Amino acid sequence: MTAGLLNINKPQGITSHDAVLAVRRITGIRRVGHAGTLDPMATGVLPICLGRATRLAKYLMATDKSYQGTVRLGVETDTYDAEGQVTRKAPVAIEKHQVIAVLDNYQGTIDQIPPMYSAVKQNGQPLYKLARQGVTVPRKARQVTILQIELTDWSPPEFSFMVTCSSGTYVRSIVHDLGQQLNCGAHLTRLQRTRSGALFLENAVPLLKLTPDNWREHLLPMKLALSELAHVQFSTQEKKQLSQGQPVPRQPNHPRVELARAETEEGGFFALVKPSSGGAEWLPHKVFD
Repeated sequence: MTAGLLNINKPQGITSHDAVLAVRRITGIRRVGHAGTLDPMATGVLPICLGRATRLAKYLMATDKSYQGTVRLGVETDTYDAEGQVTRKAPVAIEKHQVIAVLDNYQGTIDQIPPMYSAVKQNGQPLYKLARQGVTVPRKARQVTILQIELTDWSPPEFSFMVTCSSGTYVRSIVHDLGQQLNCGAHLTRLQRTRSGALFLENAVPLLKLTPDNWREHLLPMKLALSELAHVQFSTQEKKQLSQGQPVPRQPNHPRVELARAETEEGGFFALVKPSSGGAEWLPHKVFD
């Protein structure tokens, strides 16, 4: 069975699910999923998992992401981006240094309230479904980490920025909150994901250029989804034991981690392993080969 990752450059105007459907048609593979939703307005890196690699989607989704975006000051929308309905307009008398100061305040771990137009569920109901009914409900703040955020272009009433953040961060919410702090309102007019874990925009294949004849040329190894995990090499015999559900000894030079990528001596990925309760052995967590 074919298994691996596709680093897709998603075009504007389609959902992440639309991209998955397109990849299914192109590859003929039914077991396909994406690892990190992009809004229809957003473009850029969309990791697509094929075959057994779909079991790794949650690890890829948990990696840090990088984005480039453009903001329009003075206009607020209900979705926090250009696809929503305008809810407020205000004059803009903001200086560059004021925007930089607010952006600097977002560095580090912050509490963020997800937007109503989001897939976050409340009592089993996605918030966006409530929002479409005109219902607004209180949302719990969630902790996210902003590793880097900085102004890259100042062309008032617009400016551009880049941000690297933890999984689960809503860039739209950062922009909305910034507009509130500046007391003029703001919304996101453009967003491009430039990195998702070990997948970068410069290596992404445009979805419209993916064909039944060339998709295999762009297939990446599954272990890229686990690039942030430590790896451990095992002998052929140890691989056999782990693949059969048996433990193997944990060597003194092995990393002290809660989860590791298991590879053969040739570098081939075959499983995820975790330490036993006493830490003396490796146990199979998920076996792929």
